[in-house]
Amino acid sequence: MVFSSIVFVLYFLPVFLLLYFIIDKKYKNILILAFSVFFYAWGAPRFIFVILGTTLLDFFLVRQMDKMRTSWKRTLLLGISVSVNLGLLVYFKYSNFFIENFNIILNSIGVHQVAWTKLILPIGISFYTFETITYVVDVYRKIHKPLKNFWDYQLYIILFPKLIAGPIVRYHDIADQITDRSANETNENRLTGFYRFAIGLSKKVLIANQMGAQADIIFNQDFHQMSSATAWIGILAYTFQIYFDFSGYSDMALGIARMMGFKLPENFNSPYTSRSITEFWRRWHITLGSWMRNYLYIPLGGNRKSVYRTYLNLWLVFVASGLWHGASWNFVIWGIYHGCFLVMERLFLSKFYNRIFWLIPMVLTFFFVVIGWVFFRLEHFSDAILYISNLFSMKHGALFHVDMQFTTVFILASFFAFFAVTKRTFAFQQKIFEGNFTLKQHLWMSPVILILLVLSLAYITSFGFNPFIYFRF
Repeated sequence: MVFSSIVFVLYFLPVFLLLYFIIDKKYKNILILAFSVFFYAWGAPRFIFVILGTTLLDFFLVRQMDKMRTSWKRTLLLGISVSVNLGLLVYFKYSNFFIENFNIILNSIGVHQVAWTKLILPIGISFYTFETITYVVDVYRKIHKPLKNFWDYQLYIILFPKLIAGPIVRYHDIADQITDRSANETNENRLTGFYRFAIGLSKKVLIANQMGAQADIIFNQDFHQMSSATAWIGILAYTFQIYFDFSGYSDMALGIARMMGFKLPENFNSPYTSRSITEFWRRWHITLGSWMRNYLYIPLGGNRKSVYRTYLNLWLVFVASGLWHGASWNFVIWGIYHGCFLVMERLFLSKFYNRIFWLIPMVLTFFFVVIGWVFFRLEHFSDAILYISNLFSMKHGALFHVDMQFTTVFILASFFAFFAVTKRTFAFQQKIFEGNFTLKQHLWMSPVILILLVLSLAYITSFGFNPFIYFRF
């Protein structure tokens, strides 16, 4: 089940919210848990037992670990929990990748290939695996006590707004909200949460879907015959698709959670207005960056050792980030690509950026990000190189047909992607997202939101293209 489906918007969410608002406080978590299980089982019924089984194991392992006073015993239980969760992630997500590459090696030396059953990837496994690891590590580090109730821990892992594609919520950021969120269960939060959900839905349906449909048409063409203009249209359409798709999902997740009284961390902050790749990663998929920093970069040594070790740590983190996104060498290359820019910015690029007009670093950063998306979008390295060569070959040919609808949406995508580039527009955007409106502001905001919601629902029913890019991660 996806947030941008008729089933979710008109049936699942209204029924859930109606019951949630009228039910007694002591039953609210049970209700959320039941709907979360149903939400996940709707799309992946076979894998719901994987989540339920691992959460059961982790809950008791962590409780036992917290009682331990011997350091090596705590470390042992930490290792068991992390190994089980990462083991499942590697098995489901990367075993096909490893076997395929191993067979390539065997085939090159004339040895029979290894037979292997293709595995189906459980939806959202990368996200809930990382959240499971934050729980055990935060308790191990004594940042927060473990939850006493198993069902509360189950709720932390499979809370349906964030279950499929994040944001990745660190345990200590939400632990107290699981047991008591009465302070946030206000009419203001319910209304502004609905606003945030509708904005996210419109970003996903009205912009991302339109961009994605055209990007798919172009990326399915013969790259050998593709003109430079067509290649640029394709990659820019994909650039806006992936942003409005994923940020739209995050907006919907945050909005639903806010209506329930949860405050989840922001996941996007106008990343295309960044003036360096370093800043881009502070604004893009913020919760993944935070996870990588706290649970990988810092344990590797961070920047506490030599300069060269810092550069190596940065590079390793982004290799891991690329591999986290998918079991493909192009994802690894995409991670290396961004990691190299982070190292170069520490070496010399940041100094250069600081000496020139701010608009130039922003344009350059956007350009570098766009080129990187080619590796993210295409599965094979040779295809990515050919596509990039088309971007700069100045090759003439039949231009991809651009109709008025695509042009209009492309202009809107460009406008909203860079809307928060000034302090005033950024403050306006934050006001819309954060809420706390006056009565007068609600009176003009409500009809705008209702119009967006109606347009989005009309578009869902009339347009068959409705994927979520990050569901496959």
